[in-house]
Amino acid sequence: MELLERTDAPATDASSETTLNETAAQEQQSEIVKDEPITREGLLASVTVMAKETEPAAISAEEVARIKQQFYSLHNEAVRAERAAFIEAGNAPEAFTPQPDAIEEEFKALLSEVKEKKAAYRAEVEALQEANLDRKRAIIDELSRMGDDADTVNIHYQRVKELQADFKAIGEVPAQQATEIWKAYQEAVEKFYDQWKVNKELRDYDFKKNLGEKQLLIDEAVKLSEEPDVITAFRRLQELHDKWRDIGPVAKEIRDEVWTRFKDASAEVSKRYQAHFEARKQQERANEEAKTALCERIEAIDLDSLKSNRAWDETTEKVIEAQKEWKAIGQASRKTNAALFARFRARCDEFFTRKAEFFKEMRETHAANLAAKTALCEKAEALAESTDWRKTTDLIQQLQKEWKTLGPVGRKQSDAVWQRFLKACDTFFDRKKAALSASRKTELANLSAKRDIVARLQAMAADPSATPRKEAIETLNDLRKQWQATGHVPFKEKDKLQEAYREVVGDLFDKLDIRETRSRMESFEADIEAAGGDSARLSRERDRLLRAYEQRKQELATYENNLGFFSSKSKSGDSMLKEMERKIQRIKSDIEELARKIAIIDSKA
Repeated sequence: MELLERTDAPATDASSETTLNETAAQEQQSEIVKDEPITREGLLASVTVMAKETEPAAISAEEVARIKQQFYSLHNEAVRAERAAFIEAGNAPEAFTPQPDAIEEEFKALLSEVKEKKAAYRAEVEALQEANLDRKRAIIDELSRMGDDADTVNIHYQRVKELQADFKAIGEVPAQQATEIWKAYQEAVEKFYDQWKVNKELRDYDFKKNLGEKQLLIDEAVKLSEEPDVITAFRRLQELHDKWRDIGPVAKEIRDEVWTRFKDASAEVSKRYQAHFEARKQQERANEEAKTALCERIEAIDLDSLKSNRAWDETTEKVIEAQKEWKAIGQASRKTNAALFARFRARCDEFFTRKAEFFKEMRETHAANLAAKTALCEKAEALAESTDWRKTTDLIQQLQKEWKTLGPVGRKQSDAVWQRFLKACDTFFDRKKAALSASRKTELANLSAKRDIVARLQAMAADPSATPRKEAIETLNDLRKQWQATGHVPFKEKDKLQEAYREVVGDLFDKLDIRETRSRMESFEADIEAAGGDSARLSRERDRLLRAYEQRKQELATYENNLGFFSSKSKSGDSMLKEMERKIQRIKSDIEELARKIAIIDSKA
C-alpha cells in the first residue's frame, strides 16, 4: 500500500526545481571552455544542426542566443573591416554599402526556423500543461469529496489508489500553478488518509516501506556534500528530490523529522553550490574592474596629439599590449561583458582607423612631393639640352630653389629622384662649359634651311589646288623629311620657327584632307620601298626603331607608375595629373606607330 505525506518546503516545489534545473544547465554551459576558434561557418553549422533537430526540447534557448550574439559579433567585425578597406581605397564613407552576405542570409533563415520550431513546441507544451492542470484539479476535487465522506471512506481506498496513480502519470502543469496544485493534492490525500479507518498493520507496512526508501535518499543526499564537482552534486540533488516526491508518506509522528533530515542534507549541497557561484561572481567582478581599467587606459590616449611616425608607433605598442592584457583576463558578468568588449573594441578600432588615416595622408603628401619633384626633374631634363645659356641658367637655378622648398618623399624614391634632378642640372652646365662658338654657324645655316622649308610650305598652303593632291602630299612629305633631317637652330628662333612650321603643316593637312600619322606611315613605306633589297639598311632602320620602341615603353611604365602617386585634391595637383595623362597618351600613340613601322620592315624581309 502506498501513502502520501505533505512536503511543505518551498525549495522542493515543482516551480523551484524547474528553475534550479534550468539554472544548473545554464551555469554548466557557461563552464565549458571552447578551445577551437569561433567562425561564422562553425556557428552556421551549429544552427543547421539545431534546425534539423527532431526534438525541440533538446534545443537550448540560451545556446541559440549565444550563437546569435557570437555570429553577429563576427559579422559586424567583417562589415567594419570591409568599410575600413572601402574608405582606405579612397571612397567616401557615406557611399559605403555592405556586400550581400550569403552566410548571413542562410544563418537568419535557419535561426528563424529554429525559433519557429521552439515557439511551436512551447505552445504545444503550454497547451498540454493547461490540460494536465485541469485533469489534476479534477482528481483533487474527487479526492476532497472522498475525504469529506467519513462514513464510507473505507470503500474508496482502491479508487484513491487509482487517482494517485493517475495524478503521478499526468505530466507537468504551468510552473506558476505547480506549487499550489501540489499542495492542494497533498492536503486532499492527507485528509483522506486521516479519515481512513483501515487495518493499521497494512498502513504501517506501507509507512515502513516508504521510510526505508526515503532513508536511502537521505543517505545519498548526505554523500553529495563530499562530491568535488558542485554542479554535478546539485543536479543529482534535483533527481533525489524528484524521487522523494514520488514516494508515499511515512508515519505521521516522524514525518516532520524525516523531512527535516532530508532538507538539511539538501541545504548543505545547495550551500556549496551557492558558494561556488558567489566565488565566480567575485572573480567576474574583478575581471569587470580590470577590463574597465583597460578601457579607460586606451580612452585616455589623446589621438590628436600624435603627429609623427614615432608617436604613432610607440602608442601602437601600448594599444597592442592592452589587447594582450584583455585576452588574459577572464569573463566578466554576462550583463557587462559584451558591453565592455564593445567599448574596448570601439576605441581600438578608432585608434587604428586614425592611424591608417594618418599614414595614408603622409603617403599622399610624399606622393605629391614626389610628383612635384618628378615634374622639376622633367623640367630640368627638358632644359638640359638647351643652348640658350643665359635664360636656361636662370630657369635651372629657379628650379633648384623650388626643389629646396619641397618636403620629403618616401625613402625608396628619395635618392633616385634627387640623382635624376642632379644629373639633369649637371648635364646642362657641362654642356654650357663645352659649348663651342662653331655651333653658332651651323645653327644659322639650319635656320636658313628651315625658313626656306616653311616658306615653301606656306606657298603650297596659299594655293593647294595648284598642284594635284597626290603630288602635293608627296612634296609635303619630302619637305617634312628635310625638316627632320635639318639640325638645331638658334634657341631664340626655335620656338617661333617651330610654331610657324606646325601651323602651316596643320593647315596643309586640313586642306589636303590627310592625317599626320597616315602621312608619316605613307612616307615611311615609300622610304622602305626605295631601300629595295638593301638588307643592311633595313636592319639598321629596324634596330633604330626597336630601340626607340623599348625606350618609349620604359617611359610609359615610368609615367604610369608615377601616376599612382598623384592626388587631384588640389587645383595644382589636378593640373599635373591631366598633363601626365596627356603625356601617357602621346607615348602610347608613338609606341603604336613604331610597332607598325617595325611590322612594315618585317614584311619586306
